[in-house]
Amino acid sequence: MDILSLLGIILAFAALLGGNLLEGGNLGSLFNLPAALIVVGGTLAATMLQTSGGLLRRAFSQSRWVLFPPYIGLDEGIGKVMDWSVRARKQGLLGLEAIAEKEPESFARKGLQLLVDGAEPETIRSVLEVDLESREQRDLEAAQVFEAMGGYSPTIGIIGAVMGLIQVMTNLTDPSALGTGIATAFVATIYGVALANLLFFPVANKMREIVRRRSRYEDMITDGIIAIADGENPRSIEMRLRGFVQS
Repeated sequence: MDILSLLGIILAFAALLGGNLLEGGNLGSLFNLPAALIVVGGTLAATMLQTSGGLLRRAFSQSRWVLFPPYIGLDEGIGKVMDWSVRARKQGLLGLEAIAEKEPESFARKGLQLLVDGAEPETIRSVLEVDLESREQRDLEAAQVFEAMGGYSPTIGIIGAVMGLIQVMTNLTDPSALGTGIATAFVATIYGVALANLLFFPVANKMREIVRRRSRYEDMITDGIIAIADGENPRSIEMRLRGFVQS
């Protein structure tokens, strides 16, 4: 679990609720079902309208990365490439066949299989780069779904505020109905802005960071496999790949 993300979520909402209490406010005043229905329902509806079903499912599936990010170990990756290069130097490229069959990562397994099959270095690079770029694009599109939600929710919050004020204006002769309309108006605005800046935008940025980190890892694996195909010395391969960790 990503403890920093968890602490960020807790701190964000604790700051809002705590600040409200310190100002003498009532926590109950921040919980308004009509306002939540307008903002959350409207934001989801707008997002569903612009997004395909597959992309929407992918986005919500990958949102778990915020708290449970996929493990991306650059040092471990370098260690694997070094093992491959030593094995290839001692046994030839065919010596990697057993390793390729047992490799758990599909990206690395594809590269090793191309290597064992005797593909040219440029062919290997071309195949792996297409695989990397296509998945990176799909993952970034998933992050953009939350970015779109962050753009919609403040506007939907303003719509909720206007609807609440309309309710107030149509019930000026009934003082008992004024409080509900005013509460919906202001709370809807809070919901829209808070969800955008404390949830949707941070989730989108976190997902993009993880996508970039994984792309760097796969770039490193690609460079390592190409270096093995070119017959480079394991020591020079390690020195090159260390640049991915230090950058």
